[in-house]
Amino acid sequence: MDAIHDPVVERTDDEDFVAFVTARWAPLYRFAWLVTGGHDSAEDLLQLALEKSYVSWGRIRRMDAPEAYVRRVVSNTAISQSRRSFLHHEVNRPELPEHVRASFEDASDSHALLWPLVCSLPPRQRAVVVLRFYEDLTEAQVAQELGCSIGTVKSQGHDAMQSLRRGVDAWATGEVTA
Repeated sequence: MDAIHDPVVERTDDEDFVAFVTARWAPLYRFAWLVTGGHDSAEDLLQLALEKSYVSWGRIRRMDAPEAYVRRVVSNTAISQSRRSFLHHEVNRPELPEHVRASFEDASDSHALLWPLVCSLPPRQRAVVVLRFYEDLTEAQVAQELGCSIGTVKSQGHDAMQSLRRGVDAWATGEVTA
């Protein structure tokens, strides 16, 4: 048979979703971990976001940036879960997963101070900080990821930075210890 008569083999939605998750699990997990601050909660969050994405995968897979869409699902799910947090009394542990730890090993001691402060931020502020400063997205890209206005990104980022500054100042004056 020549190339013209070969049937085009397309992956099913299920096969394509499995391939996507296999290829993009690590960066999506890292993002979920940065948003939640804990290994177990990151796995739970990512699993829930992937379940939500799977339902609409036929539409999502045709988008220009399916990973960006799934990251938005992760962010929105984290924010929604925090609104219902009074129903759950789970404790997040600030343990860094092994495959991410290597990237932070050479970081200065400021990581030991800043990371708990970042984890203490409300979910939307934490998502803005992670997307802006860890994922290095522009304000417009963060707004698109979170499905909000650029003004909301700016105000949430401002509030987050104010909280982080207060935390660093409290540590510097000896009011709290790292």
